[in-house]
Amino acid sequence: MQLVPPTAAGTAELVIRGAHVRDPRERIDAIHDVVVRKGRIAELCAPGAAAVPDGAQVVDGQGRHLLPAFVDPHVHLRTPGQEHKEDIETGTRAAAAGGFCAVVAMPNTDPVVDSAPILRSLQEAAARDARVAVGFMPAITRGLAGAALTEMAELREQGALGFTDDGRPVVSAGVLRRALQYQRLCGGVLALHEEDPSLSGSGAMHEGEVSALLGVAGIPSVSESTMVARDAELAEYESPPSQPSRLHFQHLSCAASVRAVAGAKARGVGVTAEVTPHHLCLTQEAVRTLDTRMKMNPPLRTEADRQALVDGLRSGVVDCIATDHAPHARDEKEVPFEQAPMGTTGLETAFAAVFTDLVLPGVLTLACVVERMTSGLEVLGLWAPRVAVGEEANLVLVDLDAEWQVGEDGYESRSENCCFAGRRLRGRVLLTVADGGVAYRERAFSVVGARG
Repeated sequence: MQLVPPTAAGTAELVIRGAHVRDPRERIDAIHDVVVRKGRIAELCAPGAAAVPDGAQVVDGQGRHLLPAFVDPHVHLRTPGQEHKEDIETGTRAAAAGGFCAVVAMPNTDPVVDSAPILRSLQEAAARDARVAVGFMPAITRGLAGAALTEMAELREQGALGFTDDGRPVVSAGVLRRALQYQRLCGGVLALHEEDPSLSGSGAMHEGEVSALLGVAGIPSVSESTMVARDAELAEYESPPSQPSRLHFQHLSCAASVRAVAGAKARGVGVTAEVTPHHLCLTQEAVRTLDTRMKMNPPLRTEADRQALVDGLRSGVVDCIATDHAPHARDEKEVPFEQAPMGTTGLETAFAAVFTDLVLPGVLTLACVVERMTSGLEVLGLWAPRVAVGEEANLVLVDLDAEWQVGEDGYESRSENCCFAGRRLRGRVLLTVADGGVAYRERAFSVVGARG
């Protein structure tokens, strides 16, 4: 078992009438009726042509877009030990509200997910509580301490998708080299939070003009990019032709990191990379007000860095969009900027933020965004959702014309530390089907009816 299916998996009986289906992998860009039977896509028909099976709900898709549901390879569900911020039920409810059918949870919890018994208990909890499919990435090192490796083979047997010390870097090149060597034996991607603590120090935002103006200690971009370059070289060194290493670089934030990933890919190194919506849409200028919702790691950087990330996403150097959904309790964020924890929530706003800031102005195509938002499991060696007959139904129905204010109606997440709070965005998720079950229906959106 690698992905734990949601509680409602395989139960959907739906006919979605007259939706504009967009799936770049299947090269579909047309209006169809889509029939879901027993959780699988049974038919794609001409508009109005689908018969309604007994017991099926009819959904009005006219004027809306039906897309493959999104996948997030990088979320913090805060379970175990930090349930005052989020838990599996609230986190996956937020994911479903954002159009996601699957998420991958990070191990920086309390206790750290670094043993098979802890991983097993999380899988059991997900089987009880999850609204969407959930995978888990245990730690590379015990206790995220950066020293002794976890029992990687045992964790893989228990269903680990890969390994990460996310929240902290693997500072020691020797430790990462050993992890790469063990990876050849047990498989699984190594996902890396890239940061040199000797350079980032006690920084709280990007080191640059704005940090100097505010008098806040900064984090230089070389803190990230030098580690990306180092680890790509380590992966290249430890990659026999028959079994290349697999590294995934998390939340890239600067132009130099994009160049390092591009160079590694050009040399044939087995690396992939992700970028977050906040790094695609925001810069250090958003931090001028010292709003702690704008404090994240890596920090928001310059406009040139943001443009390089967008260009990397468009070209495919950056493989996918990941939210790095990092919920914090209100009292934890309502402190002076330097004292606040790093992180922003993002599951409920990811698509709308990118659509509003990048697709509507013509910077990125909708097809590009859909492909990158559905690639999060592919970088881990798994599948991508598709709108195709016979596939498990992983679908999201969105109204691209609908405008909404972030946070106006509250959040499905337990936490409210969203960097897009108060923004008016375009693109509203109306319905999410995850692993063949209805995971989310927007409150004001109702089905046409049911037969039988």
